[in-house]
Amino acid sequence: MNDEMDNKIVLLTGAASGIGRAAARLFAEAGATVYGADLDKDGLRRTEELIKDDGGTFYSRRTDVSGERDVRELLAQVEAEQGRLDIACNNAGMVGPTSLVEDYPTEEFDRVVAVNLRSIFLGMKYELPLIKRTGGVICNSASVAALSGPGGLSAYAASKHGVYGLTRSAAHEYAGAGVRINAIAPGRTDTPMAAQAARGNPAFAAEAHALPAGRVADPIEIARAMFWLCSPAAGYVYGHMLVVDGGATIGGPGFTGDASSI
Repeated sequence: MNDEMDNKIVLLTGAASGIGRAAARLFAEAGATVYGADLDKDGLRRTEELIKDDGGTFYSRRTDVSGERDVRELLAQVEAEQGRLDIACNNAGMVGPTSLVEDYPTEEFDRVVAVNLRSIFLGMKYELPLIKRTGGVICNSASVAALSGPGGLSAYAASKHGVYGLTRSAAHEYAGAGVRINAIAPGRTDTPMAAQAARGNPAFAAEAHALPAGRVADPIEIARAMFWLCSPAAGYVYGHMLVVDGGATIGGPGFTGDASSI
């Protein structure tokens, strides 16, 4: 077993499926003790089974990451059981409905912002007092939507733009306390959340075929990038948003000629 994260205490939200599950398995495989949080209790149970079958250590807690009491109690559990926190990956999120701005239900807009942005504020609010005791790393999950404005997903885009700004502000504030804070910006990934977005917008589904990479990402590919940001290899990276999108945000027209002739 790779022991790059041996004895590290890692907290990862959104661990019941997709990128969160892949990252939880990756950190556990590298020797970390992983705490996974999510609203999906059955999904958390499956993540735990997979990790324990591989010989890893995983503790789960059903958590509403947009609720301050839940987040506070989650971090209190980590403190009581471990006394420290080395790495926190605030990864939970949702897409929300697909709609024009003028038709977007206000309560749904608020819910998307709460789950995607407020949750990261609350996570860092309660993670930082613990993580700065010994120094450590925080990685927040943004999206390529933090760099663009996908039609029909105004709440999602607004919340992910907010994650980028929040990450940069926090990185500036806590660099001197020995805490590195960065963000990951996944592109199209084969997850339940992406499937939901595709059902709401056929153009979103068709876009996958036009990516320079020619395919969507596997969750483990995003998880590896997250892992790198949290590792000593990224020790001089502060306030950065790492885009892992198969070339989606390169922009400009495509080229169908012979690249070797350029």
